[in-house]
Amino acid sequence: MTATSSQPEIAWCPGCGNFGILAALRKALVGLGLASRQILMVSGIGQAGKLPHYAKGNVLNGLHGRALPAAIGAKLANPELTVLVHGGDGDGYGEGGNHFLHAMNRNPDLTYIVHDNQVYALTKGQASPTSDPGYVTRTTPDGAFGQVNPLAIAIACDCSFVARGFAGDVEHLSLIIRQAIEHKGFSLIDVLQPCVTFNHKNTYRWYRERVYKLEEGQYDPSDRVAAFARALEWGERMPIGVLYRHVRPTFESQFVALNAGPLVKQGLDPMKIESLLESFI
Repeated sequence: MTATSSQPEIAWCPGCGNFGILAALRKALVGLGLASRQILMVSGIGQAGKLPHYAKGNVLNGLHGRALPAAIGAKLANPELTVLVHGGDGDGYGEGGNHFLHAMNRNPDLTYIVHDNQVYALTKGQASPTSDPGYVTRTTPDGAFGQVNPLAIAIACDCSFVARGFAGDVEHLSLIIRQAIEHKGFSLIDVLQPCVTFNHKNTYRWYRERVYKLEEGQYDPSDRVAAFARALEWGERMPIGVLYRHVRPTFESQFVALNAGPLVKQGLDPMKIESLLESFI
C-alpha cells in the first residue's frame, strides 16, 4: 500500500460519470479534513477500479470482485484508517456478489462506493447485473434477462447505511459520501453513473428526468419498510439520498484483540505463539 504522489493521466472517456464521482469524493474528503495518510482506497478491476489512482491516499488495487475482503482485513489491522472501497456494478454485484452479502452482515466500518453504469464498460459494454431487462448488447442480442436491485438486497440484509447518488449531481453526492464516511458501520452508496460510450439508454438526461431527492425532515431513513418500498422504485421515479440507516455494532468492535489498540501499533511477542504450537503436538 503506497500513497499516490503525482496525478497520472486519467484514462476515462470524456464525459464519463466517473469524473463526477471523483469530484464528489475529493470534495467530501476535503470537507472532512482528512489527510491522505489517513485514507485507504481499495478497488478491484474495471473503470471504477481506476479511481483511487486519481485521488491522494493509500491505494490497494486488487482482483476483480475481491476488493471487500482486502478492505475488511486492512480495517481490522488498523481501525484508525478511513477505508473506502470502489467498484463497478459488475465488480461488486457480479463477481463480488458473495463478498457484498457477507460484508453487509458483518458490518465493518468502511464505505463502499459502487459506480453503477449498468454495463461492463472496461470490456466493451456487455450486460451487467444491473442492466435494465431487455437491454441489448453483443452478448445479449435478445435483451438482458432479470435485474439485480442492490438497494433492496442491502436493506433486506440490514445493511447499516444504504444510499443512492447520481454522478450528475456532485454537490448532493459529496454530502452522501460525507455521511457514509461519518457513519460507523458498512455504508453502501450505489451511484447512478452514465456510461457515455456504451450505455446510450441510461444517460444524464434520462436520469435527470427521473431522479428525486429524499429530503431530510420529510423522509425517515430509520423506517426499514419505507426504505424497502423506495428501493423498489425504478423507471419513472428513482430516489437519491440516504434510504436506510441503522446503527449496530461494527465487525471490528467485536474483536477482543483490538481492545489494546490497532494491531499495527501493538508490540509483537513471538513467545505468545508457543502455546498455540504446543496444542498441535
